[in-house]
Amino acid sequence: MHLRARLASFATAALAAIPLVVLGPAAGASHAAAHPAPATAHSCATAKVGFASCQAIVRTDVVSTAKGVTPNATPSGYGPSSLQSAYNLPSATAGSGRTVAIVDAYDDPTAEADLAVYRSQFGLPACTTANGCFKKIDQNGGTSYPRTNGGWAQEISLDLDMVSAICPNCHILLVEAKSNSFANLGAAVNRAAVTPGVVAISNSYGGGDASDATYGSYYNHPGIAVTASTGDNGYGASYPADSHYVTAVGGTHLVSASNSRGWTETAWSGAGSGCSAYNTALSGAASFNTGCANRAVADVSAVADPATGVAVYDSTAYQGLSGWLVFGGTSVSAPIIGSVYALAGNTASIDNNYPYTHSSALWDVTSGSNGSCTTTQWCNARAGWDGPTGLGTPNGVGAF
Repeated sequence: MHLRARLASFATAALAAIPLVVLGPAAGASHAAAHPAPATAHSCATAKVGFASCQAIVRTDVVSTAKGVTPNATPSGYGPSSLQSAYNLPSATAGSGRTVAIVDAYDDPTAEADLAVYRSQFGLPACTTANGCFKKIDQNGGTSYPRTNGGWAQEISLDLDMVSAICPNCHILLVEAKSNSFANLGAAVNRAAVTPGVVAISNSYGGGDASDATYGSYYNHPGIAVTASTGDNGYGASYPADSHYVTAVGGTHLVSASNSRGWTETAWSGAGSGCSAYNTALSGAASFNTGCANRAVADVSAVADPATGVAVYDSTAYQGLSGWLVFGGTSVSAPIIGSVYALAGNTASIDNNYPYTHSSALWDVTSGSNGSCTTTQWCNARAGWDGPTGLGTPNGVGAF
């Protein structure tokens, strides 16, 4: 069943009718069963034209206590060690001196405090304003933060935690747009791009297929890796993921396995994909059979299925949830990939064609589907490029 269709039946009754479940420590993978489908809620509502919706999906059937979750609770969902293992990533010293920028709408007033809880839980070095690791600004570069929005606050916590998980030594810049309009989000992206030290900008939001002629100037930043979520509603193109200027990040279902890698992935049924009606194809995609004369998405992917979700700490109560939560959605995968770019440190020649010329350094995802489409590879995983998972998921940093 389509994820958005499931939302209608689960969202209103999730907390009242569904038993409280503890899935176990974040380092483990025992919670990764694909069925039954978990109870979930979208953090953000569907956006109207000219606006974007965040792509975070929260599990509503996973809480640690019946009366609220404390920072000392044992979190469920994948944590840093699991994600670093799954994607064969360096974690000791890589990323030092580089900054990953997170662009989101509205304000998360407890962003820094919540980040501290996450990093302390998993033994990561402190990342604070005081030590210069963390910085929060508005879209104009100042501290006149926008109003608080609980759904986007969840998104912000998710993004900050994923940067921390993948690149613990990276600095983090949070840029908060005044609203979720593309004009304000784009202004925030432009602000991030002119901030010294920024090597990657992650955008965990999207709207319908749109034209680079209208919005492309916000995302065209040579020398900076700009990533964007492909969406959580299955087959169908989304902007800015289908911009010519970004790396479009799809989603997978990730589970531990008794193979040489130790993990296996299939396409997540909610991952967005498709062919843009407006934007030009990437030159690197020419040697792959995308079936699309224009921009095809995704380019690469990472875990996004809420059933195999990640641990996040967020204390801004929303939809009756706060504390340690489990999240999915391509809001998870976009900051993961942005942070892998930062780990790679290829700042002199960052280009979203790079994964196409180094696709051998990716785990190819060859099974799973995100819906029905007229061109098979736009919605069905296969060997090589496909829509839901692109070229695959990181196997080290060689493709970035």
